[in-house]
Amino acid sequence: MTIDTKDSYEQRQLQEIQNWKDEKPGVVSEFMGSLFKPLSRLFDNALPTNTIQNAIESCNGASKSLIDMEAFKREANVTEAAELRSRSLPEVDMLANEAHNWAIGIATTEGAATGMAGLAGMAIDIPAIITLSFRTINKIAMCYGFENNSDEENQIVLSILAVAGANSTEEKELALTSLQNMVSKNPHKQVAGKTLENEVTKEAAKILIKALTKQLGVNLTKRKALQAVPVIGAAVGASVNGYFIKDTGWAARRIYQERWLKEKYNSGQAL
Repeated sequence: MTIDTKDSYEQRQLQEIQNWKDEKPGVVSEFMGSLFKPLSRLFDNALPTNTIQNAIESCNGASKSLIDMEAFKREANVTEAAELRSRSLPEVDMLANEAHNWAIGIATTEGAATGMAGLAGMAIDIPAIITLSFRTINKIAMCYGFENNSDEENQIVLSILAVAGANSTEEKELALTSLQNMVSKNPHKQVAGKTLENEVTKEAAKILIKALTKQLGVNLTKRKALQAVPVIGAAVGASVNGYFIKDTGWAARRIYQERWLKEKYNSGQAL
């Protein structure tokens, strides 16, 4: 990314964004994956693909209704989220950090509660953690002045979850490339009435959901295999959910940081 900023804080964040992009996905080590492979196979049968796909298709919209827009506007001292695109980066980063930490706390609590039930708790846990993932991404987007109010923005949100849930460097790079292409179109500036383009976007989203379903199935299976053990299920559930939302939140923060910076300097705003 080429952004000619003279601001030292922005320069540091640009480097952090690149460092994050270069990081390998850290779901579980090969040792842990092989050690608990029997549990992973058991969990595969307990976590049908359609359960994850249904959660992805339904939870994104539901997650937006869980965000108190009026409270957010008061907290951010704005009348519309878009105003935050003209604030300073440290200010919007602070808002995103608060949203991120809140989500990690909720994820940890929810994971502990459902983890106590072992495999039986998965029916509640999976939709809950996916809903919280979407809410986290949507809330962080608002902190940088972007709202998920179009098919294009919705596809960006799905792709951010794909980055966060990547099981390999290849999956992460593919999701990042897709995101770069989508963001370069400036979806929040597009006008209504592009019926054909909107239909293409919806079809692309369906394809993305199918790929994301498979990806999260692998990711969550690896993360949650030990949650099947009743004695330690609560501790594992709390830890796993907390780290999953931590990963998701950082993916959202880095993507929207970059988008915020690109818009600032591409729009000709003074340094």
